[in-house]
Amino acid sequence: MNISLKGKRAVVCGSSQGIGLAVAKELASLGADCVLLARYEKDLKAAIDSLSTNIGQQHSYLLADFSDLQQIKKAIEKLQRLEVDILVNNTGGPKAGPIATALETDFVDAFQQHLLVNHMFTKAVVPHMKANNYGRIINIVSTSVKIPIDNLGVSNTTRAAVAGWAKTMANELGQFQITVNNVLPGFTDTKRLNQLIDANAERRGMTKDQIKKEMIDSIPARRFGDASEIASVVGFLASPAASYVNGVSLRVDGGKTGSI
Repeated sequence: MNISLKGKRAVVCGSSQGIGLAVAKELASLGADCVLLARYEKDLKAAIDSLSTNIGQQHSYLLADFSDLQQIKKAIEKLQRLEVDILVNNTGGPKAGPIATALETDFVDAFQQHLLVNHMFTKAVVPHMKANNYGRIINIVSTSVKIPIDNLGVSNTTRAAVAGWAKTMANELGQFQITVNNVLPGFTDTKRLNQLIDANAERRGMTKDQIKKEMIDSIPARRFGDASEIASVVGFLASPAASYVNGVSLRVDGGKTGSI
């Protein structure tokens, strides 16, 4: 099975921490030259230093806040000068809360940071992918694509839109040997998960430990996932071995999601 990414360039969004950083480490370990993209330069420099260079990989970074379209456009201008073979769309989820009390601006912000940014980055890298007859676009989404998650109203809505966009893009780009797939992480041990635990504990009047136990008990694997386990799946989807996997939303959740 060919999972080597030697000679490939990967752009990984939201890659200064959490799942994004784990993905960058995985792609670099498979031989890819990685371009990291996030808001804070200090964190990006530290992330670059953690990536493998064992076969001469060359890594770099771009600064952009996904809530600022001008910064996104500047990053895209730089991306268009690169030859990108792999794009990993990833950004932190919207804040928790019921959908009935969500503000209209909450939806606008979430759609910009997820759907619109994904679309803008994808349009920037597709021309090279078409010319090279190879491309991998991988979106880190959520298991809420399959079953909505309680108290994540805006996130559930936005993630579903991203999944629909991705499937449509997969249908259009497949003829150019470009695949578009979604990875759906379950409860993964990250800063984002801890924020959700804090929010649920406050909302339900329970301790954090009680919330954690309840969540873990709902997972057949009886543990939270590790970011590296999500990254391993992304690494496969980015590789030549996954050339006939296209338009799927793949759960990586320890078996939690209650649908086939």
